[in-house]
Amino acid sequence: MSLLDATLRAFALLFTGDPDLWRIIWVSLKTSVLGLLLATPPAVLLGYLVAMHRFKGRRIAIWLAQAALSLPTVLIGLLLYLLLSRHGPMGALQWLFSQPGIIAGQFVVAIPVLLAFTLAAVQAIDPRYAETAVAHGASRVQVMVRVLHEARFGVMAAVLSGFGRVISEVGCALMVGGNIEGETRTITTAIALETSKGEFAQGIALGIVLVTIALLMNGVLMLLQGDAHVARDRP
Repeated sequence: MSLLDATLRAFALLFTGDPDLWRIIWVSLKTSVLGLLLATPPAVLLGYLVAMHRFKGRRIAIWLAQAALSLPTVLIGLLLYLLLSRHGPMGALQWLFSQPGIIAGQFVVAIPVLLAFTLAAVQAIDPRYAETAVAHGASRVQVMVRVLHEARFGVMAAVLSGFGRVISEVGCALMVGGNIEGETRTITTAIALETSKGEFAQGIALGIVLVTIALLMNGVLMLLQGDAHVARDRP
């Protein structure tokens, strides 16, 4: 099959509502969104705490948070596989080769991105915001809410970047999910499978979906950056 024929078939699969194709897309979106939703609160909180507090080993914590961005997802998948396997410490959960296992993997993959971006966003905020809030008698929670509100564009950028990271990774999803049709087959693992079989139409169709998602994410990021500049320029 030529590249043109495969591309035409790919668009046909997308626009005719091929159930297998859209099931794969649904599994990817479901597991990525749930993993991201679970990862966002603890990662944002941890990023805020590291950015706002001085403690022994803080530089090491920041270094580890930034270094974790380069951690290969296949290594994360291997560690989770060992934890979730039948004889592993979390084997009783029976999450291996299931959607909860993929969600757990997406959770771990998203944490470094959310943490590092939130840390950078909070560090960029003028410390006088927190000092003014404290001077007016704000509690610790109120100070945190105020600071995170000021850093909201950076935090939203962290969430969008985290989503892009989890939906496009393949190593962890393949090792923990097992690429089971209709259950744990995601966009990236399906592309890898179809390419290995020489069936390019579905792979191209799923690639188009990933590119579309990437364009949408970058478009939203550009809008957020524009809003951030406008907010910063206001008197």
